[in-house]
Amino acid sequence: MTTPHIAPRMTALSVVSAYYEAFNRDDTDAMEALLTEDFEHHVNEGQIRRGVAAFHDFNAHMTRCYREHLTDIVVMANDAGTRAAAEFTVNGVYIETDDGLPEAKGQTYILPAGTFFTLRDGRIQRVSTYYNLADWVRQVR
Repeated sequence: MTTPHIAPRMTALSVVSAYYEAFNRDDTDAMEALLTEDFEHHVNEGQIRRGVAAFHDFNAHMTRCYREHLTDIVVMANDAGTRAAAEFTVNGVYIETDDGLPEAKGQTYILPAGTFFTLRDGRIQRVSTYYNLADWVRQVR
């Protein structure tokens, strides 16, 4: 017999894992399909982007400037399935200069990062990603 809290937790783990699998496939459409209509993207040291369209634009920008693959992904979720977190390593290549950042020359970087999620009805309502920007700048200079 399973306890009632196992199913929501497993759903949250599955949704967040699917989000990262889509990220690693460069499948923005699959990532967007996991989001709620009132989605919020809290970007590291940036503005909150609201809505799927803003998330789509952000991903287009990221794809233009960076080539990234995530490894060592560990996903955790609360029993209610409403909150989740992931820790991972970003393995990237800086391919086009991003506004206000050092010039891109194909530099590679390896950066630990983490993300917090809010989930509702089996979909992602909020993504808040954190990493050490100073460490990234040091690596690409």
